[in-house]
Amino acid sequence: MKSVYDIVIRPIVTEQSMEDQDIKKYVFEVAKDATKVEIRKAVEEIFGVTVIKVTTTTVHGKEKRTGRYPAGRQKSWKKAVVKLSEDSKNIEIFESMA
Repeated sequence: MKSVYDIVIRPIVTEQSMEDQDIKKYVFEVAKDATKVEIRKAVEEIFGVTVIKVTTTTVHGKEKRTGRYPAGRQKSWKKAVVKLSEDSKNIEIFESMA
């Protein structure tokens, strides 16, 4: 069985994800085989918040070149956008970034 820390890998900090904090949306990189239910339970357990909605998308790796011919790809990963309830507290990791 996976740990909750195996499901939620890291927070994604971009300009858009920082703007979405006002409406209590947070973005995380998650395990590729994690389901929405697993992501919801992991975020609730780690941060002590109430999750309303989870949306996920697979971000495909870009093609990169390291020279003339050996073309390769970056790894693909899964992104989850988590919407918290109105009465839920904010996640502290993102508070220090703003």
